[in-house]
Amino acid sequence: MSEAGRQEAPVLHSTVLDTLGMEITNGRHSPGDALTLERLQRRFGVSRTVMREAMRILESMNLVRSRRRVGIVVRPRREWRVFDPRVIRWRLDGPGRAEQLRTLTELRVAVEPLAAASAARHASDAEGDQIVELAAQLRRLGEASELEAFLKVDVAFHSLLLSACRNEMFTALTDVVAEVLAGRTHHGLMPSPPRPVALDLHQEVARCVRVGDPRGAETAMRDLVEEVRDAIDHLEPGDT
Repeated sequence: MSEAGRQEAPVLHSTVLDTLGMEITNGRHSPGDALTLERLQRRFGVSRTVMREAMRILESMNLVRSRRRVGIVVRPRREWRVFDPRVIRWRLDGPGRAEQLRTLTELRVAVEPLAAASAARHASDAEGDQIVELAAQLRRLGEASELEAFLKVDVAFHSLLLSACRNEMFTALTDVVAEVLAGRTHHGLMPSPPRPVALDLHQEVARCVRVGDPRGAETAMRDLVEEVRDAIDHLEPGDT
């Protein structure tokens, strides 16, 4: 393959994957629908190799399955790997955004307060210092309404908490939480500037983790994610 061909293949593969992933997760292709490689190749104008790789990844997410003499068959939603960050992103980009935000925020309510409490028990001094610094950065960026920079630091803040809690099950949700935070910002659902109470609560979580106060960390994080859930629950249909 030429150098130009090698550079083009990942771009084509990504385009095909994102297009089909969004169509499946957003209901354009219903469960049981059969998709043939030949038809998809003609539609996207790509090689069989590119098409097979895209379908292999969709199959790994349980969005489709291969059936002999039938082709690639779309699987029902209950079988999808709903924690896959790409599946989350596609669903947040589609008409079911409000429901996806609601369910993911409920997951955060269930997990992150316990993770914050555990981080208060297990975080190293260096991790405690880092989370306090990240919370201070969130304050500065939030008050300046620098939402993209705020998002980057917010992802780092929550990722560090999930890492410092020393619970591998919670840590495995790091990419899920990052996609939720990114989706809220990129779809214009993050207030600008962020609410002062949210900035206060980030700093209170950080303080409690740093001083080793599990109960305080859990309470502050619960208040923080409940504030987010309340905002999501009060969205008007047109807001999403």
